[in-house]
Amino acid sequence: MKLHQMAGSIALISSLLLLTACKDEPLAEPARPALVVQPGAGIASASVYSGEVRALEEPQLSFRISGKIAKRFVDVGTPVKAGQALAQLDSSDVNLQAQSSQAALASAQSDLALAKSELERYKALVDKQVVSRSLYETRLSAYQAAAARVKQARAAANVSANQETYAVLRAPKNGVIAQRLAEAGQVVGAGQTVFVLATDGEREISISVSEQFVSQFQPGRKMQVELWAAPGKIFPATLREISPSADPLARTFAAKVSFRAEGVKAEVGQSARVYVQDENDSKMSLPLSAIYQLNGKPAVWVLQKLSPSKDKTFSDEEKKDFDAKAKREQQVHLVPVQIGPYGENSVPVLSGVSETDWVVIAGVHLLREGQTVRAVDNNNREVAAAFNAIAANKNTAN
Repeated sequence: MKLHQMAGSIALISSLLLLTACKDEPLAEPARPALVVQPGAGIASASVYSGEVRALEEPQLSFRISGKIAKRFVDVGTPVKAGQALAQLDSSDVNLQAQSSQAALASAQSDLALAKSELERYKALVDKQVVSRSLYETRLSAYQAAAARVKQARAAANVSANQETYAVLRAPKNGVIAQRLAEAGQVVGAGQTVFVLATDGEREISISVSEQFVSQFQPGRKMQVELWAAPGKIFPATLREISPSADPLARTFAAKVSFRAEGVKAEVGQSARVYVQDENDSKMSLPLSAIYQLNGKPAVWVLQKLSPSKDKTFSDEEKKDFDAKAKREQQVHLVPVQIGPYGENSVPVLSGVSETDWVVIAGVHLLREGQTVRAVDNNNREVAAAFNAIAANKNTAN
């Protein structure tokens, strides 16, 4: 009986210890998604324009003579070097014209030689007073006319020789073929565009601006660019030019935005966003939905690097799992902020956060201090890589 009671007591104590352990180490809840933005990017209150990456120089290439395209050597997307042949015309007629010009030159030179011989003979005769002076002058005029015809025929032969080279269309600079507007077998006129070349070098973003906002776009205005190929990375940009006239159909004004994508290769044709901050706004701003009231004062939830509790110890395997988790997930920390006057959709942030912080902008009333989240941006793209890079830079600076 005593043994039975002792066994029951041991079982009860074991159950209590197990419950206590469970209280000390609650089951980890899954990380909830959190929509975030960076206030420094000005994205929250900025106007957003969709655009396309273009080359700063995109010459339209055409033949200088008309003819039928016999060969095409490149296609859209083909990288080319300066002087490389792109297409060739059927040169049969050009060659015949060149031969005709050479024949005409040879005939004119023969006539000039005959006229020169006659002039020299008449000069000797006029010196002996065998022929009149007027006959000599007639021969002199004939010689001068023959010399002029030679000059004319030589110029025509040079033009024909040039036209032989014009039958081959060559790239003026290094670049990539952006458009092809003609095909082999097609007859094209002189000056008709065959290819559009996107030259190597600087890139720009092409956007369209509506009539109601065009007055706010002046060359030199500062903007920001985000490439779809580099999500989360914001590059400084400047408005380079804007068309003085609107598109007759869309009623929008074409604008060119120059930028430098440091560390990222911007390819022609890639999609991009251009953010235009209201000139009257604060440098940093957030959507109204990001503001959380802490004891009646404004605060925001800021992403922090995931870290274990101070009294938590890990085995090697647990440490490995936690490090892998920390690369995908973050935790939130409530930070008081000083804000300016509320706008229609956003509020300027005067202090409390930096331009590189990631701030939660949706469901802030559901969060709690230290909660684990998986952050995504407005396009449902995870920002873990960008967040970890910024955190690493801060640690290095400290």
